[in-house]
Amino acid sequence: MKRLVRSLVVVLVVGLVLSFAFSGVGVAANTTIVFAVGGAPSEIDYWHKVIKSFEEKNPGISVDLLRQPMNTAVRMQTLVTPLSSKESTPDVFLMDVAWVGQFAASGWLTPLNKFVTKDHYDLNVFFKKTIKLADTYKSKLIALPVYIDAGLLYYRKDLLKKYGYSHPPVTWKELVEVAQKVQAGERKHNPKFWGFVWQGKQYEGLVCDFLEFIVSNGGNILNSKGQPVLNSPNNVEALTFMRDLIHKYKISPPNTYTEMMEEPVRRTFQSGNAMFERNWPYAWGLHNSEKSPVKGEVGIAPLPHFPGHESAATLGGWHIGMNVYSKRKLAAWKFIKFVESYNTEKGFAMNLGWNPGRQDVYKDRDVIAKAPYLKALRKVFVGAVPRPGVPYYTKLSDIIQKYVNAAIAGKMSPKSALDRAQSEAKIIVSQYGGTTK
Repeated sequence: MKRLVRSLVVVLVVGLVLSFAFSGVGVAANTTIVFAVGGAPSEIDYWHKVIKSFEEKNPGISVDLLRQPMNTAVRMQTLVTPLSSKESTPDVFLMDVAWVGQFAASGWLTPLNKFVTKDHYDLNVFFKKTIKLADTYKSKLIALPVYIDAGLLYYRKDLLKKYGYSHPPVTWKELVEVAQKVQAGERKHNPKFWGFVWQGKQYEGLVCDFLEFIVSNGGNILNSKGQPVLNSPNNVEALTFMRDLIHKYKISPPNTYTEMMEEPVRRTFQSGNAMFERNWPYAWGLHNSEKSPVKGEVGIAPLPHFPGHESAATLGGWHIGMNVYSKRKLAAWKFIKFVESYNTEKGFAMNLGWNPGRQDVYKDRDVIAKAPYLKALRKVFVGAVPRPGVPYYTKLSDIIQKYVNAAIAGKMSPKSALDRAQSEAKIIVSQYGGTTK
């Protein structure tokens, strides 16, 4: 009998040892997690390669890829539905940076602090400001950046030199000066030429541009207590400047407030019809594609700022988080760590052209050799500013879009527009109790 008991104990111990050996400490054998992600077909194909590599290095853990739609708004809804229903899957998912605060405020994200502490996980590899302002909610780490974007100033290097300038503008006043001079000169043979193109149509992109203008003048959307400060003098001055780019300085086209989104802006610049362009990093590859009329003549720089203030770039990109209702959190954390590892992030940069969420990858020789512009991007990303991480952001964005667009279209004065926006924003904030990050 004693021999039988000892034999059973040995079998159980061996079984446990094998279970840990094949699945990782603390993770049950044959664990399957669900990872929700969307994107272009090429991105999904690459995610399958990432998952295969993870599974090879973590036997016992399987990852099912739940493919989401391409459309960002629909992608968000496919996550909101199961999370609001307290479903345990998907266990892990990517979020647009603008969703992170909303998901955290809804209580849908697992705080990652205990995992970080237990594994002595080094957060210093990430951009400090991104972690603090975008991935932390009420002092808890609730996401990590997979790849990031930020607003940039694209400019024509050849035209800058042609008109006697040695470097791109640092202040907005300098941008106006250069844009007016180049525009006047180029219009002698190209009447379609503009000094500066940017996103002004009534949509989310306008909020991104507006944030960059006001923060580069010392303003903001919400203060540190979560209260709206939309009609501050700094913001009114910045919005007045945005309007004047079109109506006073006449360096931005009249269709800025009716048609200009990312792609119309990119096409205008890429066709050789603009000196400066505000856009996201994705445009770099297209500007330098084989058939691009401006290939080899494009430079990038931080966006300008107003006197006495610093350049600001709206933070974009996608971040990874864990479902608070997941029943497989240890396995989910292992997958998150793998996605955020140096080699995986390098792979994203090399194969998909993504801007890494980790700072150290920007120094990788292979990455820089393939994408030398990343050296300049790193400087921009260090100071990138996220949109407000609040549960009512969508409503707040709708208000800002409406009134900022009305101001730059000349339908309302900048002061009146921001006074109205402030009044409506205060009502929204009060309904949510002024909750902020």
